This record gives sequence, C-alpha cells and structure tokens, in this order.
Amino acid sequence: MDKITIKNLKLFAFHGVNPEEKENGQNFYIDVDYYVNIIKACKSDDINDTVSYAKVVKVIREAFTSDKFNLIEKAAQTVADAIFENFETIYKVEITLKKPEAPVNAEFDYMAVTIFRER
Repeated sequence: MDKITIKNLKLFAFHGVNPEEKENGQNFYIDVDYYVNIIKACKSDDINDTVSYAKVVKVIREAFTSDKFNLIEKAAQTVADAIFENFETIYKVEITLKKPEAPVNAEFDYMAVTIFRER
C-alpha cells in the first residue's frame, strides 16, 4: 500500500451554518492522503503510472467549491466522492478538513473533521 499526501491545501469557500459564512466565505485547509499502487511509477519514472497530485488538487478544488455546505462533514465527503469518481486506481482516502475561522468564541488553531473512506 502506497500513499501520496497533499498537506494544508488552502481553499476559500462558503461553508457553514451561519448566514455570514455563506455570504462572506472563509479559508479552509485540507489534508488528503490517498492510497494507490505506485510500484510501476517507482520503476518507470513516468507520470502516467501514478495519480498526479496536480490532477487530484484540481478535483478537490472543484468538488469543495461546487456548493455551499452547512457542515464540514458534508464538504469532506463530497471531496472523497469526487476523488473516487475521478481516479479508479485510488482505493482509499483520508481527508482532514480544517476550519480555522470557525465562529466559536474561543482561542483555537482550527476545528476539523477527519474521514476515512475505502472503495
């Protein structure tokens, strides 16, 4: 089992239960680990033998900004679904979605949800 990691992908979106979150938007950070067999790529040094992280980032961005979700749980699931729909060879994903500007009256780095999904 091989893993490719995308860390702290910064995206601006309009997710949240409060009206101002859907109007003003905010920054989110996404960590994605995706599991794929890259043995062939390790030998060939050919990008066609792996799942390009640039392509995965494009799919993440499109899925994450496709709608205004109330919950970060739903946004994370939408990203997982899009990854599986677009990349047949990815068989497992771990997604952590961080919301550093969550409207909570407290000092914190971020609120987050982590999901694990397999085919």
